[in-house]
Amino acid sequence: MPSSPSTSNPPLDLTAEARTKALRELSGVLPMLDELGERFAHAGHELALVGGSIRDALLGRPVQDLDLATSARPDEVLKLAKRWAESQWETGIAFGTVGLLRDGRRLEITTYRAEHYDPTSRKPAVEYGESLLDDLRRRDFTVNAIALTLPDHEIVDPFDGLRDLIRRRIVTPGRPEDSFSDDPLRMLRAARFAAQLGFDVDPSVVAAMTAMAERLSVVSAERIRDEFAKLLLSPEPRRGLTLLVDTGLADQFLPELPALRRLEADREYRHKDVYEHTLTVLDQAIALEGGEPDLVLRLAALLHDIGKPATRRLEPDGRVSFHHHEVVGKKLAKARLTALRFPKDVVADVSRLVELHLRFHGYGTGEWTDSAVRRYVRDAGPLLERLHKLTRSDCTTRNKRRAAALQAAYDSLERRIEALRRQEEIDAIRPELNGHEIGEILGIPPGPDIGRAYRFLLELRLEQGPIGKENAAAVLRRWAAEHGIGRDASG
Repeated sequence: MPSSPSTSNPPLDLTAEARTKALRELSGVLPMLDELGERFAHAGHELALVGGSIRDALLGRPVQDLDLATSARPDEVLKLAKRWAESQWETGIAFGTVGLLRDGRRLEITTYRAEHYDPTSRKPAVEYGESLLDDLRRRDFTVNAIALTLPDHEIVDPFDGLRDLIRRRIVTPGRPEDSFSDDPLRMLRAARFAAQLGFDVDPSVVAAMTAMAERLSVVSAERIRDEFAKLLLSPEPRRGLTLLVDTGLADQFLPELPALRRLEADREYRHKDVYEHTLTVLDQAIALEGGEPDLVLRLAALLHDIGKPATRRLEPDGRVSFHHHEVVGKKLAKARLTALRFPKDVVADVSRLVELHLRFHGYGTGEWTDSAVRRYVRDAGPLLERLHKLTRSDCTTRNKRRAAALQAAYDSLERRIEALRRQEEIDAIRPELNGHEIGEILGIPPGPDIGRAYRFLLELRLEQGPIGKENAAAVLRRWAAEHGIGRDASG
């Protein structure tokens, strides 16, 4: 059940333990925060560390930006921090938020709020609250409704968020239906926190998400995109994605994902579970990242098979085929990511990876010519390393012999790519003659014929590798003569 305000804070031992841990985790920034808290107190205002900042400190997670709540209105915050902060920004001032920079740390100070959504609006309507309790009550989840007052360091936990941190559960301070009605994006945030923190979502919250999934339609694509990206970049995106599909939220902004699960409903089309395969590919791609989370790689892994529902065919021999699903998938991925307002370079890179993810399967046991290897590298361009990871991740067969054969074949392809790199500039393949040189050799001005000749020489380079400028010029003259290009083409 959702939490109700406690008549008192949690038992002293729990509160005291939390306070000790928070102060320890925040020791590097507490002097700065206390200094600011004293300025506010002298002016008759309250100031408290709230939200994700105190939650992460209590979980022992790195605290990045610092979120604070205050009784002061934004114009008063600007005055109080004017000589204290190194810089200020007011991009969020319409929502009661002032940004500050001090000692290299970003702080966001927000006036106590009682925020709610107009059912027909895509933006929250801001109403200022009168107390810290008002502010904590309107927050999304109990684990984010904990505060540390400044500078006196009191833990304020009116909705038992400390207990929910210990239980590792996501639950709303009040009725989840009221919370999600106020801001439907909170349903997506529940899934994101499940993926980010590894927490379970309370059954009452899951039920409300399922019943109210269509309310997500009032939220702007940009806000959904940002929350979805955070979910994907979390340590356990599978946990959050499964929740989105189970509750019907994914149908509202990413219908291609639940469509993969619905493939299994028709038993006439017997095939491996494409939905489970997709989540496994995502898991395996994450394991291959080897560094910071890669949004492009994760999106490509999630979307690589979304063309399958539209291309599924039952063959005469009873097999199921998905011919050209990578081509259809590219178009679907581009359309979906564009609708979610992802940056153009992300849309282009992800859709290109979806298009290329089957290319390796033509490699077989190594029959590709050097020309085919060059084309593979040329087509992947700067996405080659990501394509390596996506292709390797796409092997989810339980047949150990087949899995070993696929990995060995890809090892072979990567060795051949490296061997060609040592011999030639395989990563930046271009003709051995540029446009100016082509024009001089053929005696023609800039125009379409230069482009045709350039493309011919590029194909020659891909097929034969480096042959030198003199040989390239000779081949170019013969080609030009055959096609009637240039006054001296036969020369």
